[in-house]
Amino acid sequence: MKINSKDFRVRPGEKIKLKEWPTIVPPFYKSKKQYKKLLEEHVEALSSLQPLHYASGRYALLLIFQGMDAAGKDGAIRHVMSGVNPQGCEVFGFKQPSAEELKHDFLWRTTCRLPERGRIGIFNRSYYEEVLVVRVHPETLREQGLPDESLDEKTFWEDRYRSIIDLEEHLHRNGTRIIKFYLHLSKEEQRKRFLERIDEPDKNWKFSLADIHERKYWQHYMKAFEACLSSTSTPHAHWYVVPADDKENARLIISQIVLDALDELKMAYPKITEKRRQELKTIRSQL
Repeated sequence: MKINSKDFRVRPGEKIKLKEWPTIVPPFYKSKKQYKKLLEEHVEALSSLQPLHYASGRYALLLIFQGMDAAGKDGAIRHVMSGVNPQGCEVFGFKQPSAEELKHDFLWRTTCRLPERGRIGIFNRSYYEEVLVVRVHPETLREQGLPDESLDEKTFWEDRYRSIIDLEEHLHRNGTRIIKFYLHLSKEEQRKRFLERIDEPDKNWKFSLADIHERKYWQHYMKAFEACLSSTSTPHAHWYVVPADDKENARLIISQIVLDALDELKMAYPKITEKRRQELKTIRSQL
């Protein structure tokens, strides 16, 4: 069964209710063996497209991953991008802002890490944390030292959405293509994965008490994600809601979406001029 990227896309202006979006769908593979084969094919296709993307140098590709703890962001990035040349791809994770970062506007720390044209940038969490975690825990705004006039509760979050949309429109105009993934995990599946992290010694390092603390705010996060996805999925930077209870299925969906995005760029290797062709002939004759 072919994966249709559009099945997971949030339409611009669509009001999202996450309970209406599945956290699991029928798998696109019939066995673990077939899953590995399909993922390998996707990875090989990405590996072949990445040098073309780099050589053409006309676009940058930014992949943004958001989701609850244990949704599979790290694993998806590791498996899907395993065949990409490290020289053409950079991954950045964004957690609690530093003291320096808090002195700047909320988009500053991620803007510094945007990919160059010809490269792929991956944000494991991103500037969207500022309308997700901060919205669930608005008391953290005190640490940002914002002027009082910018803290109007009636307009604050809409203003932040507008800042994000304006940034993404600006990036799009200048050659950066943005794909945003929300890994949609059920609360029950998160519980199972947390238990695995406790019960399996080699996964103990993944678990922290903060994970359990944030789980108490599950419904608050769902509302924050709904508002975020509804407000910031645009024609130039779509959100994709990826069912994440099945990790393998999620990786196949994500890799297909990335492949489709690269195919849409209509990339080509640079054409050489006649003068350059003659130069190469001269050089060849000297070898």
